[in-house]
Amino acid sequence: MSGRPRLLVTGGAGFVGANLVRRLGGRYDVRVLDSLVTGSKALLPPEVELVVGDVRDPEAVADALTGADAVVHLAAAGSVVDSVADPFANFDVNARGTLTVLDAARHAGVERFVFASTGGALVGNAPGPVDESSVPRPLSPYGAGKAAAEAYCSAYAGSYGLRTIALRFANLYGPWSGHKRGVVTTFFRALHAGRPMVVHGDGGATRDFLHVEDLCDALDRSLTADVPGGTTLHVATAVETSIDELAALCAEVAGRPGHPVEHAATRTGEVERNVASYRLAEQVLGFRPTVSLRDGLAGTWSWYREHVFR
Repeated sequence: MSGRPRLLVTGGAGFVGANLVRRLGGRYDVRVLDSLVTGSKALLPPEVELVVGDVRDPEAVADALTGADAVVHLAAAGSVVDSVADPFANFDVNARGTLTVLDAARHAGVERFVFASTGGALVGNAPGPVDESSVPRPLSPYGAGKAAAEAYCSAYAGSYGLRTIALRFANLYGPWSGHKRGVVTTFFRALHAGRPMVVHGDGGATRDFLHVEDLCDALDRSLTADVPGGTTLHVATAVETSIDELAALCAEVAGRPGHPVEHAATRTGEVERNVASYRLAEQVLGFRPTVSLRDGLAGTWSWYREHVFR
């Protein structure tokens, strides 16, 4: 035994997990529970223990939680488009899966449960910047499932005393994201292949883009901050960027300014505007984003060139 606290990261063999375990590995004994449906063992450092299992399987979750002091619950079906196509499958992973992990955590005596929620998809279209007082009005089953999971986090704090913290992530980008279908990955792949970047809608839709390094800082702080169970925090930059502006920035950092853009139909369930205040996270966690979008995109493009576009 190392004497260090034991941390379980569900969905840890994905984009966020690959970054988080590298940040925390020196201070925690990290165990990852992942079904490897979208994640990959190749994303994990060799010293991280991997348990292959599904968050909807109570036995697999209970086994993975053995000896755990805290949980970071990242496992999710993360596609808005897929949730519109099959809302029941999305609910099964995001709502029922979260409830399964919460219940196993309280039976295992886990001290802290940090939940990966979402900002824009949960709140819906609202004048920005949104904050923790904004009323959730999801436009997609994905957003609805995350709202249900947040509610269960609050209920498990109130009913069982589990210290739950829900972090509403902004739109993430950064290294170890080559397998994702997010907009930055899509634009970089188009730039590398010499294809036009496809923008759904007129390009005026906005997002709050957060570098994964800043997110991992917030997750790290959430594991030790003295906050009550049932806390919900937006983790964002409060900077609003249109998709057309993002496309131009991606082209610039890739050394291809003026690269062609094609516009396609708007996709059902996606919000038109998304920007959030991180003021409460700053007050409660001491969180403040440090990576500018231009610098973050430049570093991410370099990572793609080294690890994906070889």
